[in-house]
Amino acid sequence: MHNVVTKTRLSPNVTRLDVVAPRIAQIRQPGQFVIVRLGEGAERIPLTIADGDPNAGTIALVIQAVGKSTRELVALEPGQAISDIAGPLGHPTELIASGRALCIGGGVGTAVVHPIAQGLKRRGVAVTSIVGGRSKEWVIFEKELQQLGEVVICTDDGSYGRKGFVTDAAKEALSKGGIDIVYAVGPVPMMRAVVNLTKPLGVRTIVSLNPVMVDGTGMCGGCRVDIAGQTKFACVDGPEFDGHEVDFDLLMDRLSTYRDFEQRALAACEAGPCKIGLG
Repeated sequence: MHNVVTKTRLSPNVTRLDVVAPRIAQIRQPGQFVIVRLGEGAERIPLTIADGDPNAGTIALVIQAVGKSTRELVALEPGQAISDIAGPLGHPTELIASGRALCIGGGVGTAVVHPIAQGLKRRGVAVTSIVGGRSKEWVIFEKELQQLGEVVICTDDGSYGRKGFVTDAAKEALSKGGIDIVYAVGPVPMMRAVVNLTKPLGVRTIVSLNPVMVDGTGMCGGCRVDIAGQTKFACVDGPEFDGHEVDFDLLMDRLSTYRDFEQRALAACEAGPCKIGLG
């Protein structure tokens, strides 16, 4: 069992849970994730390790409450526990050894960008982070990223930082030159838009993909993606890939495969005690 130590609301539907997982806290690296199962019979959910404290033996999980299982997770309070956490899984981020990196986070993707920026900072790489949200209350990890380098905030409505999308700020930063690599994590349309900016410039761009994932070990095949015309599995070959090689159309199509089922499951559970699987 993995006890919840602290719970922090980061935005209207994003919650941070710091949980006890000492072995994972000791060896996790930027870009890696865990598979979480709340209890017996619960759904297995992949979550990025957004931060960790090896001394305290804790890791930080950032959860966007969009469905039944994620809502159950964010309902946990300190002192309660998650039954199973498996990891760390996936390949660590390929961090450059020197130079200047542009880290772009959209929405909950900013939680994935945070450990990447941490790793770059430890190597002496100059980090500029661009963080986006619909409005001020949707911006997360601003203070943490400010400790690692320059931070540019973008909001759709202009209520905080500069008005516009992260791609607007990214285009401006790239036009000045001197960017050795871009790390972009967020909604698929955002990552594709960033790739469309960097590809003509020849700036290497790493994206973190989030296809449907079940076991996290490559056996189920649910997280397959197309990279440079080859089938890869996000759980064991990724989750990070060269953005210039990703088939984003296929990725978006696969992400919508179970949308109707997910909506029915959520509606059924909101209507009363969940009866899924009971006939």
